[in-house]
Amino acid sequence: MKALSRAASLLSAALLMLPAMAQAQITVHNEHTPPQRAAAQVPRPHPTGPTVHADGSITFHFPLPGAKSVLLDLEGADPQPMTQGADGVWTVTTAPLQPEYYGYGFTADDIAYLDPGNVLVKPNLLNIQNEIEVPGPQPMDWDMQNVPHGVVHHHFYQSQTLARQSDFYVYTPPDYNPKKKYPVLYLLHGYSDDASGWTAVGRANVILDNLIAQNKIKPMIVVMPLGYGTMDMITHAWGAWSHQELVDRNFSLYTQVLLNEVKPLAEKTYSISKDRKDHAIAGLSMGGGESLRTGLNHLDDFAYIGAFSSAVPANGYEQVFPNLAKDKDRLKLLWVACGVDDHLITPNRAFTSWLKQQQIPVTVIETPGRHTWMVWRNNLINFTPLLFQK
Repeated sequence: MKALSRAASLLSAALLMLPAMAQAQITVHNEHTPPQRAAAQVPRPHPTGPTVHADGSITFHFPLPGAKSVLLDLEGADPQPMTQGADGVWTVTTAPLQPEYYGYGFTADDIAYLDPGNVLVKPNLLNIQNEIEVPGPQPMDWDMQNVPHGVVHHHFYQSQTLARQSDFYVYTPPDYNPKKKYPVLYLLHGYSDDASGWTAVGRANVILDNLIAQNKIKPMIVVMPLGYGTMDMITHAWGAWSHQELVDRNFSLYTQVLLNEVKPLAEKTYSISKDRKDHAIAGLSMGGGESLRTGLNHLDDFAYIGAFSSAVPANGYEQVFPNLAKDKDRLKLLWVACGVDDHLITPNRAFTSWLKQQQIPVTVIETPGRHTWMVWRNNLINFTPLLFQK
């Protein structure tokens, strides 16, 4: 009787548990019955990435059925409206494009989006984008080729100026020999980039590998530091450029970062020539402005200076460069380049006009293009062969 009573109790308990078991949708399988995947777990097709056509045009796809309007934000072009298909996917096909890497993203109902169909992403502290290549008929200078490759090293250090950890990258050329002294180029990124900008997006190490293999440039060490004298420049986002005191402080402190922290560390770690005639500094946008302010005010350290689409001083050149007129003969090269469709072309023209009035030797380069990496990669390709020539 006790056994029967216990069995009844267990049965009653099991019956009480049935609603909970049903609510939990517990399914039991044996080894002969494969589990059935719930409909909600069936994987969706991967979104379609961009399609590059033979003529260099690109068709972009963006799956957002509920959007009211979608724009393609393509580097170097005005925003382009996209058209929604019956499947809810928005598409647009560009005009034929020149061989290059292009950054892009989407704006749907005033909200910025990345492309879910493309894993290639450009790093940036404020505005992350995808990237797509339009290949050339033959490998371009920024394409990985079957040549000897240098090495990119990533260093971290405690910055006293920034009061935080900071970093820099160093490119050493193929067959780097620490027993040999090398010339050095300090290569500075633009505003909103991080220290990886010139390698991750500019493909500087690939370009240098190819130019060295073509005997167009001398093997050199390239130092690429984080380019901020104060990180307040980033916390204020693009509005930082409206605060002149902050901008001036950023440029001033960055000279200290470069000369007192990065440069000594690079020279301690790598076999860099101490001769100023083996030292160059160049950069793009904000980095171009830093190159001018640091290089032209420290000609004891730098003989070659390059400025790509630079944030030049708006005025007061004599105050920013007080000793340049008397030290101008120490310059081996001052190379100032800008795209004619760049919003900085007017201040760059005003600056180079002043240089010429002061009889300071300057090479002025104006090319097609806007404020884009397509311009700056070509700047690097054309600037580096001029360095360290006897």
